[in-house]
Amino acid sequence: MAQRFSGQVAVVTGGASGIGRAVCERLGKEGATICIFDVKDDAMQETADALASQHDIKHVSCHKVDVACEESVKAALAAVEAAHGRLDIMINCAGIVGPHGVKIEDVEGDAFDRVLAVNLRGSFNMTKHCLPLMSKHDYGRILLIASIAGKDGNAGMCAYSTSKAGVIGLAKAVGKEYAETNITVNALAPAVIRTAMVAGMKPEQIKYMTDKIPMKRCGLLQEVAATVAFIVSKEASFNTGFCFDLSGGRAVY
Repeated sequence: MAQRFSGQVAVVTGGASGIGRAVCERLGKEGATICIFDVKDDAMQETADALASQHDIKHVSCHKVDVACEESVKAALAAVEAAHGRLDIMINCAGIVGPHGVKIEDVEGDAFDRVLAVNLRGSFNMTKHCLPLMSKHDYGRILLIASIAGKDGNAGMCAYSTSKAGVIGLAKAVGKEYAETNITVNALAPAVIRTAMVAGMKPEQIKYMTDKIPMKRCGLLQEVAATVAFIVSKEASFNTGFCFDLSGGRAVY
């Protein structure tokens, strides 16, 4: 496999599982130093051990971070800078589904706020505090994992859909703010991907989402990781402020 990320430092939030873990594996195989940000200590360590033993990826560190908490984000990024002296890539995969399979009148306000805190405020916190580190070297790649739900809206998932629409808007705005630098800011909107988080959803909600996909299947983690690797590579130097799709044909604009 090509070593596109040799000498680069990558932070992956939600890196202990799901899309984040697949991204850590792909970028690590291509030479990146991986910094996993997650709230799950045991899962992070298990991921780091697996990357080392199964894929010979040795340059991995674990940082307990709540992306919804600005101080937690700042402290972890300071630790990354102290250890490595730079930050080249940030992929924000941390997210929660929240209430699903229910109409808006059955969604509690606190539950709605929690989804926005993790998915949208977390994206804001990570982007805001990664940019100064990248600006020091005038290079960086920021990718925020959004969702097709943020473009089309998924019935029964108003909190999640709202949060991911905000993530897309954030990437578009900040990408333009930094368009004259060598830092790109983009979003990725997958359709339903086969992850543990999806497996924990109500079957009728999963069917609702997969029925909308012309390919009639979930996306695979390897497919997400391959797309991510291109977006955060030096090759994608003319892409910024954009929302990439990974939807099996569902996206129509």
